[in-house]
Amino acid sequence: MAEKPSNTEPTHNTSLQVKLIGRGTNQSTWEKASLTLYIDELPGIILEYVQGGEPKTRPIDLLDLSPDTDVIALVEEIQKGEPLITASCKEYVINLVRRLQEKLGEQEDHKFYLFKVLRAHMLPLTNVAFNKSGSRDKIATGSFDNTCKLWSTETGKCYYTFRGHTAEIVCLSFNLQSTLVATGSMDTTAKLWDIEKGEEVVTLSGHSAEIITLSFNTTGDRIITGSFDNTVAVWEVVTGRMLHTLIGHRGEISSAQFNWDCSLIVTGSMDKTCMLWNAMTGAHIATLTGHSDEILDVCFDYAGQRIATASADGSGRVYNAETRKCIAKLEGHGCEISKICFNPKGNRILTASSDKTARLWDAATGHCLQILEGHTDEIFSCAFNYKGDIIITGSKDNTCRIWH
Repeated sequence: MAEKPSNTEPTHNTSLQVKLIGRGTNQSTWEKASLTLYIDELPGIILEYVQGGEPKTRPIDLLDLSPDTDVIALVEEIQKGEPLITASCKEYVINLVRRLQEKLGEQEDHKFYLFKVLRAHMLPLTNVAFNKSGSRDKIATGSFDNTCKLWSTETGKCYYTFRGHTAEIVCLSFNLQSTLVATGSMDTTAKLWDIEKGEEVVTLSGHSAEIITLSFNTTGDRIITGSFDNTVAVWEVVTGRMLHTLIGHRGEISSAQFNWDCSLIVTGSMDKTCMLWNAMTGAHIATLTGHSDEILDVCFDYAGQRIATASADGSGRVYNAETRKCIAKLEGHGCEISKICFNPKGNRILTASSDKTARLWDAATGHCLQILEGHTDEIFSCAFNYKGDIIITGSKDNTCRIWH
């Protein structure tokens, strides 16, 4: 159940950028579709439509988009293979891609400064997460008090308090559509919550030990959970049914994530390795090595071309996802790195450490660009917002800090 403070405004899903009505070319296959385009965290758009009475989504990546790309020619090429983008939609899509192109051309010399401090829970925080899209940023926080809270980054007000877990919540994730937030707990279950209604949607049960990591895929129809039982489970979001179990690590799972096109899963483990898996079949593909201590976090960049790892050895590493070679090392933290993430453009990496600092790095060179200081205890979590211009850090000092 969720408790909603009586003096707060209702939440609004502000992730929708444009809504179009169009018909596919084959009416026996496509119904009249409500087509929604999202400007996503990476160069890409998501098509949301209705087929057979069920809402569905399909991502279209624009990984080769650059400030010099001919946008009209690009959209026309996409249109040839995409029946949802009809002639009536074309101009809207062109305008969206041009806006995305302008964003890619922005300068990246921004320095972050402390904007707000949230004192979130009575008991210590365990994790923080940003919603994935929308003009109104929301933050979810998890705590040792067994609850998850949903906040406004603009006002610092709490929208909802989600209650239902019987042990502390240690991991959080929004779906890309920003309609659901998932929580993983030491009670061995994960729960999905509707962030508009403030209601529990489904409980995922099946692990034999604590769930300490979870992540949605891009289309929002799958979620993965990693556990101290050394396995990762792949679940169907709508039904809560377990589809696959990824078995191969020899230690507890610390982190797991899908790549952009939902074809791969990357996992990190206390066994000091990172593994790549086929997301559809659950088959093991490769193992990445190099760290001298436990891997505490892993992630793909938003293009799915690089993998970053954070370790208890105090360093981070960046690997080429295709060649599986290490291409950069992030060295400078005084203690273990507990969290690592790319910014939406993929040219910056953010890390959180038990040395009480967060650091911003050049993803290509591994050079440290900025140190975010001010927390009085270990920083266990950090994240960029969907634009990449706001950072949030969560600490054992029981505060979240928002950096602009």
